[in-house]
Amino acid sequence: DRAEQIQLIKDLQRAVDILRARPNVDDARIAYLGISYGGAMGALFVGIERRIKAAVLVVGDGGLVSHFTGPEDTGFMASLSCATRVSWLRDMAPIEPIRFIPHSPPTALLLQNGRSDNLVPEADAQALHAAAPDPKTIRWYNAGHSLNLQALSDRHEWLNGQIGLDLLKPLS
Repeated sequence: DRAEQIQLIKDLQRAVDILRARPNVDDARIAYLGISYGGAMGALFVGIERRIKAAVLVVGDGGLVSHFTGPEDTGFMASLSCATRVSWLRDMAPIEPIRFIPHSPPTALLLQNGRSDNLVPEADAQALHAAAPDPKTIRWYNAGHSLNLQALSDRHEWLNGQIGLDLLKPLS
């Protein structure tokens, strides 16, 4: 898990490099959108990557350690031997996204979660929200993990306000 997450962040940073190298990309308008695992990894990413103007973290939590050590999800930890559990926690805790999101400024954040999410309990989402610094916008929805059309509309409106959206221009 550790190597995979570290590689993912490196890959995302290279994606920013590629975008910035394109003549048709405005460096000041690069944003990140992550949903579920992508929302959690986005919390890690924005804590490292300073070139992102805005980030939308949809149904994210504090990361795998937060996710698998909560009272609602004891199955994964229980399935591991004691030695494996200790090793996994030792490897994963230092790269837990909730530890990185406090370093996200100047990136503006939109955090969206559902009140009846069966995968990301409210307490886990609230912990991530509490760790996130300003500027941040928090939106809750009466929805499950997939959220709803209102969340999609809010996300679009917020991103448009942060970076502007050129809906009619082809990327070519």
